[in-house]
Amino acid sequence: MKDSHMKRLQRGFTLMEVLVALAIIGILSAVAVPMYSDYIVRARLTEAFSGLAGVPAQAEQYWGNNRTFTAFNRLPGNTDNFAYTLSNDTDTTFTVTATGMGTVEGFVFTIDQSGARATTAVPQGWTLNANCWVDRKDGSCTQ
Repeated sequence: MKDSHMKRLQRGFTLMEVLVALAIIGILSAVAVPMYSDYIVRARLTEAFSGLAGVPAQAEQYWGNNRTFTAFNRLPGNTDNFAYTLSNDTDTTFTVTATGMGTVEGFVFTIDQSGARATTAVPQGWTLNANCWVDRKDGSCTQ
């Protein structure tokens, strides 16, 4: 005869197992989501860096044809992430500025006639560095 106190087969998860799984998912999400967001921002910043990096060659060609930077008109085209403007345009100087919009709002990068790169504004939580184009929160630059 079989024992009347037969063990039941356990099906599903216990409450403790579910809570442990949720805790692990929460911890991973707390680390992964901010890292992914930073990665997306840094990827979008390269758009400005690429656009501005092409300016000196265009400016040199423009100056060679016109002997002035006044009304230099070979700016990168505006995109969903950055708008480009010309300022300080004289016979011998210019500054091209990339101003961030949308997810990169708050970033402002410049390049001038000598090729000097500068970050003139960053959003809250980022560190400003006027000597390069910032692409890390700590104010460092890799390009």
